[in-house]
Order: sequence, then C-alpha cells, then structure tokens
Amino acid sequence: MEYKVLHRPYLKKFLIRLAPGKYAYLGYDIKEGKMYIESTYTPPEFRGRGIAHRLVLEAIKYAEENNLKIVPICSYAVRFFEKNPEYKYVLAE
Repeated sequence: MEYKVLHRPYLKKFLIRLAPGKYAYLGYDIKEGKMYIESTYTPPEFRGRGIAHRLVLEAIKYAEENNLKIVPICSYAVRFFEKNPEYKYVLAE
C-alpha cells in the first residue's frame, strides 16, 4: 500500500493518516543547517508495514531539497541509517 505523507512544518512533523484519528509520525527539529530526527511513532496495530521507513525517506528528501544534514536521535532513525548505508551521505558528520 502506498502511504501519502503530509508535511506540517509548523508542527515539525511528517504524518501519515492510517485511519480516522490514527496517525504515524516523524518529529524533527532544525537547527544550524541540521535536521534532528527526534521521534518516530507508528500505532502498534500498523507496525511492520514499512510506515516509519517511508517517513524517514520523506525526511531525507526534505533534507536534500533544503541542503540540510540529518542527525538521527530516536532509536528507529539510528537503526534506519545503520541498515541502509546508501543514505549515510545525508548524515551530519
């Protein structure tokens, strides 16, 4: 299933609406040219479907478009970049 990602910069979140009142999200902050991925959350009944993966890909796309480097903070984002070394180029040094 293809999930539509909504970006809400004023909330500092990328969201996917999964069902009425049910959202997965990635929370971030931007400081000094870096995007800090602070949290990812998927409701338990929707886990294991690649939803958080999709949210991180959207954050990477946004970072690239805005010349930002990513600093993964939450455990999911840290594991994402460990498991997907092809995206390490976007990480802050």
